[in-house]
Amino acid sequence: MIDRFRSFLISNRLLPPEGKVLLAVSGGVDSMVMWDLFHSIGIDYGIIHCNFSLRGAESDGDEDLIRDLAADLAAQLYVKKFDTLEYARMKGISVEMAARELRYAWFGEVQTSEGYDVVATAHHQDDLIETFFINLIRKTGIKGITGFREKSGTLIRPLLFTNRREIEAWAAARKVPYRHDHTNSEVVFQRNYIRHEIIPRLESLNPGFRQNLGETMTNLRQVEDFYQTEVKRQINKITVPETTEQEIFISQLLKLPHPKQVLFEWMSCYGFNPSVIESVWTSLGTEPGKRFFSSTHRLVIDRNKLIINIISEEADLLFYISGNEEEITHPIHLKLERRPASQFEIISDPAVACLDAQHLDFPLIIRKWKPGEYFQPLGMSGLKKISDFFIDEKLSLPEKEQTWILYSNNKVVWIIGQRIDHRFRITPKTQEVLLVRLLNQ
Repeated sequence: MIDRFRSFLISNRLLPPEGKVLLAVSGGVDSMVMWDLFHSIGIDYGIIHCNFSLRGAESDGDEDLIRDLAADLAAQLYVKKFDTLEYARMKGISVEMAARELRYAWFGEVQTSEGYDVVATAHHQDDLIETFFINLIRKTGIKGITGFREKSGTLIRPLLFTNRREIEAWAAARKVPYRHDHTNSEVVFQRNYIRHEIIPRLESLNPGFRQNLGETMTNLRQVEDFYQTEVKRQINKITVPETTEQEIFISQLLKLPHPKQVLFEWMSCYGFNPSVIESVWTSLGTEPGKRFFSSTHRLVIDRNKLIINIISEEADLLFYISGNEEEITHPIHLKLERRPASQFEIISDPAVACLDAQHLDFPLIIRKWKPGEYFQPLGMSGLKKISDFFIDEKLSLPEKEQTWILYSNNKVVWIIGQRIDHRFRITPKTQEVLLVRLLNQ
C-alpha cells in the first residue's frame, strides 16, 4: 500500500519537491488512513479539521480523537468549529452545500497564511464512482461523468489509487484509530443509497464493475480534454474582442455545429446552472432585454449579443420570473406549478405560496425588501409595514436581511417563506392557482 501510495504521488506530480501538504482529516477511516500514509513516508504535513457541529457529541468526539493523535505525533493542527445549520439557513442553501463552502473557504485561508503547497482530501475510487452516479441522476455534461481528478489547482486527492475495502483493510492491519459516522450506514442520503444499494447490485451482475467503470472514466477524461480544447476554440471564434464584459454574437453562435453545447460550456464558467442555461437557449430570438442570473453573474440577451457581467450594483439584485419557468435556483430555490383551482386544496405551509394566477402581472420580481414598504398580510383587512410584520414575527436582524420578497406590478405578493399578501389569496372565484414552493438549495 505504501509503495503504491508513493508511486501515485510521484507519477501524478501531486507534490512539489520538498513540498508541504495540509491534510484535511475528518476522523473517518479514509482521512485517518491518508494521515497514516503521509506520516509513514515522512512528508512534511499539517492537519486541518472542521467540526461542523452536526452530530452533537459525535462531532466533538471526532475532534478529540484528532487532537489526541496530533499531540502524540507532534503534528501541526488547525481546528475550527462551525455553526453549519445557521450558515445554511442564512444563505438559503442545503446543509451539505453549507459544509462544503465553509470547509473549502477555511482550507484556502490556512493554506495561504501558513504556507502549504497543497491541500489533500481523502477521496478514493469509491467516491469517484458514487459521484458519477449522483451527477448522472442530476443531469450533467461530460465533465460531470468524468468525475474529479487527482489534482485540481492546489487541491490533491492522493487516495484515488485505492478503494474503500483496501482502506479499511489497511486501517485494521495497522490499527489506525478512526471514528465511525453512523449516518454512513443509514440508507437515507442519496450518496449512501448509491453506496449501499446500487453499486452492490451492479457488482453482483459483474464483479469487475468498479474497475471497468474506473477505466471508462479515465477514457472519458481524455475525450473531455479534447472536447474542452475544441469548445474553447469555438468560443474564441464568437467572442466579442476587447470588451470589459463577456460577450458573444448570437448569430455566430447559432452558426456553429453544436451551438447549445458551446453555450452550456460558456455559461457554466460563470456559475450558471443547467436549468438557467436551458432558459437562455429557449429565449434566443425572443424580445431582447431578458436577464438571467447565477450567484455571481448576470446574463442579458441584447439585440445581437449575449452579455455576461459581474453582479455588483444594487439594481442587479432584481430577479425576474417571466411566467414560463417551472423552477428557479437564484437568488433562492423556488418551484412553480400551475393548477386548475377545481383540483386544488390550499396548503398551510409558510414555505408554500398558493396564489390566484389571474391577479398576477408577469414578469414577477424577486428582490430584498425596502424600509417603508407595506403589504396586506393574509387574513387582515388593512395594510401593514413589512418592518412591523418582522417585529411581530420576532425576526432577528440577520433573518430580516436574508428575506426575499416576491412582487407583482410593484405590489408585494409573498414575503417568501413567511406570509402571502391577502390580495393574491385563493378565493371561490379563482380559476387557476400558481403554486410557488420554497426549497433548500
